[in-house]
Amino acid sequence: MTRGRDGGVGAPPTQHRALLAAVVAAIVALSAAIFVGVAADDGTKDRTALARGGQPRGTAAPASTGTWVGAWSASPAAAEPGTETTGMAGRSVRNVVHAGVGGTGARITLSNLYGQSPLTVSHASIALAAGPDTPAAIAGTMRRLTFSGRPQVVIPAGSQVVSDAVRLAVPYGSDVLVTTYSPTPSGPVTYHPHARETSYLATGDRTEDVTATAYTEQTRYWRYLTALDLLSNEAEGTVVAIGDSITDGNTSTPDTNRRWTDVLAARLHTAVASGRDDVPRYSVVNQGISGNRVLTGGQGRPADNPSGIDRFARDVLGRPNVRVVVVVLGVNDILRYPGPGAIDPDAVLDGLRTMVEQAHGRGLKVVGATVMPFGGHRGYTDARESARQEINAEIRAGRVFDAIVDFDKELRDPYDPRRLRAEYDCGDHLHPSDRGYARMGEVFDLEALMGAAPARL
Repeated sequence: MTRGRDGGVGAPPTQHRALLAAVVAAIVALSAAIFVGVAADDGTKDRTALARGGQPRGTAAPASTGTWVGAWSASPAAAEPGTETTGMAGRSVRNVVHAGVGGTGARITLSNLYGQSPLTVSHASIALAAGPDTPAAIAGTMRRLTFSGRPQVVIPAGSQVVSDAVRLAVPYGSDVLVTTYSPTPSGPVTYHPHARETSYLATGDRTEDVTATAYTEQTRYWRYLTALDLLSNEAEGTVVAIGDSITDGNTSTPDTNRRWTDVLAARLHTAVASGRDDVPRYSVVNQGISGNRVLTGGQGRPADNPSGIDRFARDVLGRPNVRVVVVVLGVNDILRYPGPGAIDPDAVLDGLRTMVEQAHGRGLKVVGATVMPFGGHRGYTDARESARQEINAEIRAGRVFDAIVDFDKELRDPYDPRRLRAEYDCGDHLHPSDRGYARMGEVFDLEALMGAAPARL
């Protein structure tokens, strides 16, 4: 599903998408000539160790200069219901993801976080999609993935693995197909349920099929795959957005990449391409989980939908070359507080400050968002609105984050500040519409991403 990126909020005409596919094919044909140096930064510092031990072997690694950055990510959110026994045994899972930056080499992360037994992946592949809304690959872009030099990897329960790097020219804005095949039963499946992107399933090992023939089943989930990193000359660092369903993009139009993070990434790409030197050369990755809270996770071990504090090290600090963190959390702590009262705002603020401290410990700048209004939502009460206002007052006073983006101010109804403006409301009085998500990405001050964490005294 290759999308138009003009402002990040609309799909391009069909001929534009065809032109992009032609350009991609031309780039792929020349990609082998690009790899002439030594990678400037392999991006493996502070990454989770490979399940089989060691770092990716260099035989498949690209040899060009560049920086490893996040091009796409999705947090492992839960164990997929109904997969407890067989998992995806005997099926090829073709995840479709959208590259928010371009690069000349690629690697992926697979997760068995919620598995209760080792997950065997006998084959995996990566390729560029032949066009929008198809599991077919562009001829010549199919690459077999290896893990420590081997095509098969066994991922222990609760672990993740990073593939070896492969040479593949991935243009900005292209759709990437990542396919895995598991021959033996293993469950439950680690998944991200609110992908807002159509992926595909096939029976049998079809990991290296370039046609769409075998991929007869569509799915709205991302399974096993949690990250795509690219060796990039377009970006020198990664912005990580951690949030809830509003960051996850719930209620945005599927297969159009209209999350607010997509809009922000498009603005950064356009600004850098135009030669602006007052904005950073960063990619943007999305670590939103629907229903996520600052303080409280779900049930199970490991917990479904772990709290922002609990997953911060993995989902934020574990991304490659992180430079800035954007935190958009708090509304679910308010709305899901049990009983007739309201959560203590200081508890939420302390939780947010804990995440800021973790980021500062790595020298990372943190941009925080105000909590947007939810008047008219079934969970609204005056007490919860009061808690929201107290949290936002502390954020605006500069006593929580290094910089702020005031989503509340920009999306609320000026005549009733407890509610979203009608054109920015999807209709449930909590989640934005496509226009609302676009507004969030458009009002984000790109210069707020400049600089580093304040020096410790």
